[in-house]
Amino acid sequence: MTDSASLVRPDRRAELAAGLARVRTRIADACAAVGRDRTEVTMIAVTKTYPAADVIALAGLGVTDVGENRDQEAAPKAEQVALAGVAPRWHFIGRLQRNKVKSVVRYADVVQSVDSVRLASALDAATTGRRDRPLEVFVQVSIDGDPSRGGSVPDSADPDIGLGPVTAAVAASAGLRLAGLMAVAPLGWEPERAFARLATIAETVRAEHPQAVALSAGMSGDLEAAIGHGATHVRVGSALLGMRPTLR
Repeated sequence: MTDSASLVRPDRRAELAAGLARVRTRIADACAAVGRDRTEVTMIAVTKTYPAADVIALAGLGVTDVGENRDQEAAPKAEQVALAGVAPRWHFIGRLQRNKVKSVVRYADVVQSVDSVRLASALDAATTGRRDRPLEVFVQVSIDGDPSRGGSVPDSADPDIGLGPVTAAVAASAGLRLAGLMAVAPLGWEPERAFARLATIAETVRAEHPQAVALSAGMSGDLEAAIGHGATHVRVGSALLGMRPTLR
């Protein structure tokens, strides 16, 4: 086991602490503005392109939930963090290809981007022999009905990507647990409009699946609007960690 404190530069820890304080204040203020308890909202630190040392530092500052978008980066990063004796709750939040599910189920506690029956089935099968507890799943929703950027489609007649069939497939899977919904505000939509639409969709899903109470919505630029419409999880990257390094 590595001494985790030795992996984090003091100046970087101070930067992260300052960013975390600002984000926590924003979340608290957004909750207060709509009469919600601050404890109802979980912040997920989105650490894609940032090093394992940042994850370790954030955990030392009290961050419990970490999000990653790409398995090829997340898998080795999760291993590095574990070797340092740190155990955050890992959320996979990017588009997931079925050929990556066997890797993802080994380290992820949550997958937030399930958007087809085929992906749900692949994840369910991959959990066998690789996990000792169900994998928590958020079904991703395409708010504007365009699946090209990822997301199941409300009211779609397609039996693979329709929101109803996808949520039903997750709920029926022995290796998965349906936690709720995830969405990203569509390009060109005002956040208030997008998250109001998502809240309506979530109500419909909860009528069929009462356990699906979680709602992952809102990022650095629009977390207040998401919280105002019931988000239980917000995914924060740049506002917490600073400008993102260039992807290669």
